[in-house]
Amino acid sequence: MVTTDEKRPPTTSLDFDLVAYLKAQKIKVEAALDRAVPPSAEFPKIYEAMRYSLLAGGKRLRPILCLATCEMLGGTVDMAMPTACALEMIHTMSLIHDDLPAMDNDDYRRGKLTNHKVYGEDIAILAGDGLLSYAFEHIAAQTSNVPPENVLKVIAYLAKASGGAGIVGGQVVDLESEGKPDISLEQLQFIHVHKTGALLAACVVCGAILAGATEEDVQKLTRYAQNIGLAFQVIDDILDITATREELGKTAGKDVAAQKATYPSLLGLEASQNKAEQLIEEAIAQLRDYETKAEPLRALARFITSRKN
Repeated sequence: MVTTDEKRPPTTSLDFDLVAYLKAQKIKVEAALDRAVPPSAEFPKIYEAMRYSLLAGGKRLRPILCLATCEMLGGTVDMAMPTACALEMIHTMSLIHDDLPAMDNDDYRRGKLTNHKVYGEDIAILAGDGLLSYAFEHIAAQTSNVPPENVLKVIAYLAKASGGAGIVGGQVVDLESEGKPDISLEQLQFIHVHKTGALLAACVVCGAILAGATEEDVQKLTRYAQNIGLAFQVIDDILDITATREELGKTAGKDVAAQKATYPSLLGLEASQNKAEQLIEEAIAQLRDYETKAEPLRALARFITSRKN
């Protein structure tokens, strides 16, 4: 239903209830994750550690982006759910490893003790490894009603986003950049495009591939995803300064303490917020041809700049 309420943001064209949408999709994702990685009588400790972090809550933004994109292009939740779960497994792996003492060294994640604080560093490393490996098995074994060649494309795309050309590579450059005062804006963007943006892009592009997207669709949605991925990290940098540990669910102020280059440190808070909003508008512009079907993706993009954690 088109709204005439002049108080609504000018970029919102539909009376779309994002809160209700996120709640409904999150319930589906949580149930699917619980089924995907059940407790194991044969290997109880490692599966308990995997489930501890995988089922610790969170916004589930990445799997929801996958589901929303697939549905926008005519696919179904059932077609995309195995990949959506795999994306959350890989994201969880990156959080477990990122929190380790050798990396960002944090004691809290999503308001709970981090995996290594509960199970030890050795089991935490293996829990992340287990989730990463199982993610690809889950896509291959559980995806149905999708042409095999598209399933293979999804696995290949997600593997690249997770490896040296994506999350891993971005993390390495991020670690190497700590304490260096001369990091440029271009170098900072490189880190975030790979460390954070690569997986967010995979969420959208993989959802599109599962639905049988054209090459033109993939190009538009890649630009959408790259913009929201970078905006997500800009807001993360801002929240590290402005939010509390209770709001974040993890230690606040760690970027400053680690002498990391961030968007606020290079641009200032106001310019960083403006940068994030500009990126979101550029992302939304890529969705103009999808009309009302794209409203979940539009709303999710705006949510990125308004979130508090």
